[in-house]
Amino acid sequence: MKPTILLIVLGLAFAACQETPKADMVIWGGNIYTAVGGQKAEAVAVTGDSIIYVGGKDGAEDMVGPETQVIDLEGKTMTPGFIESHAHIMGVGYNLMNVDLMATTSYEELVAQVKKAAEETPEGEWILGRGWHQDKWIKPAERMVDGFQTHHLLSEAVPNHPVFLSHASGHAGFANAKAMELAGITKDTKTPDGGDIFRDINGEPTGLFNETAQGLIRAAIPENTMEKQQRALELAVQACLELGITSFQNAGAGKDDIELFKQFAEEGKLKIRLYTMLSGHDQNLLEEYYDKGPEIGLGDNHLTVRSIKLYSDGALGSRGAWLLEEYSDMPGVFGHNVTPIEEIEKVTNEGLAAGFQICTHAIGDRGNQEVLDIYEAALKNNPEKAKDSRFRIEHAQHLDLADIPRFAELGVIAAMQAIHMSSDRPWAINRLGEKRIVDGAYVWQKLLQSGAKVINGTDAPVEPLAPLPSFYASVTRKTLKGTPEGGYEADQKMTREQALVSYTLDAAYGAFEEDIKGSIEVGKLADFTVFDKDIMTIDEKNILDTQVMMTIVGGEVLFEK
Repeated sequence: MKPTILLIVLGLAFAACQETPKADMVIWGGNIYTAVGGQKAEAVAVTGDSIIYVGGKDGAEDMVGPETQVIDLEGKTMTPGFIESHAHIMGVGYNLMNVDLMATTSYEELVAQVKKAAEETPEGEWILGRGWHQDKWIKPAERMVDGFQTHHLLSEAVPNHPVFLSHASGHAGFANAKAMELAGITKDTKTPDGGDIFRDINGEPTGLFNETAQGLIRAAIPENTMEKQQRALELAVQACLELGITSFQNAGAGKDDIELFKQFAEEGKLKIRLYTMLSGHDQNLLEEYYDKGPEIGLGDNHLTVRSIKLYSDGALGSRGAWLLEEYSDMPGVFGHNVTPIEEIEKVTNEGLAAGFQICTHAIGDRGNQEVLDIYEAALKNNPEKAKDSRFRIEHAQHLDLADIPRFAELGVIAAMQAIHMSSDRPWAINRLGEKRIVDGAYVWQKLLQSGAKVINGTDAPVEPLAPLPSFYASVTRKTLKGTPEGGYEADQKMTREQALVSYTLDAAYGAFEEDIKGSIEVGKLADFTVFDKDIMTIDEKNILDTQVMMTIVGGEVLFEK
């Protein structure tokens, strides 16, 4: 072959090799927020489950081929897929199957809902529900003991069905007479450590079981069938997709739930990405995982098991949060340490040595302080494992002023739920008093400015799963009714960029996954949420009206409104 012809052939071959590859999906035509330094992009291209291009529209046009799915946002807004950094996935599913009491505004309304459910339930079967909160009722119950309703009205209305209704926090439960009868609860029943059986002046149980005392009733409730478990998970996954949630950090799971998650991941039914914590109360489960170590990226990056969930205290609403000083509205009451400190220390040290992240529930200032002390000692005793431990405190709601900088100093992540501020702040001041509220309650900016990571979520089903109300609370410090003007402790508001990052890139960091998701960058998983409004610029009052229009996981549209 002549040299000139050879050069032409080689040139054509080189040009063919340099042809722009065609993408499986190209997205443009709207506001695309990357969650990287406030940057925006005009277009994103995806091949397989990963992002291959982020930039101007001109650069993406050459990637469109005959088989490319082109999504024109038509002015809508796309962000990285929202990550729920602390919620209970099976609880979300069961809440959709049981009696939902979140919207109840009085004890009478609660009773009416349960009575309606009883009319549709065979006599003798358990009626379960969740979501009531006595401090959110517009009027108190007619009969109260220690700030809570008594069972009598419920028991009269529903005498033949055992009923157990979890408080919104999950840290207390309310039973009717039939449920107490089946559980063998009497005037003589001993109160367990770490809990309370509320009693009237005669010593009779009122139906309210706080913290560990709930176990007395739960022991009498039949276990869920496999069919119910599967249905609950299906419902929860679908709810996530409809709300724009592409990843979910599950705050505690037992062996049965983990096996179900694995089954769904293997069968391609776990459409969201699930990062689950092991239940710290199950020693056999912990020993099993200490032996085999974390499981990362199962089911094509849809399931990871590498954390342990512990509890140091209870909830503020039921006065179970463990405080350094007594409750302002209940002298002599300091809350509860629900897991012995020695057990928290043991699991923290063993889990760290085995390569597991420790995530401990702590709401009260003493609960947080005790956990920080335990973490500090464990990290000091195991400096090699401490290099990237990413220990977390779940909730971190009420902190002593001196403990705030310790999060950054120890590298502890504050896994907070902004919606709790919106829901709880109107009555929390009665529990804690103004000084404790101002100094250390829901102090997002104090933590961020100290260098700590703050990640966001809802704690569903404690609160509704929808992320936008929590995003709204993050940037306004208001209730969902828009009060008060200017927000509570307004200096602690997040900026919109901080709020977005708390729900995306930093949330991914909280699960060791910031290298594969949480921002719109080349090489990361193609997980996106599309909104009908620009949540980064619209008037704050319109955030709550914003709708999720599309949810994309791994380059696949799994929900479209």
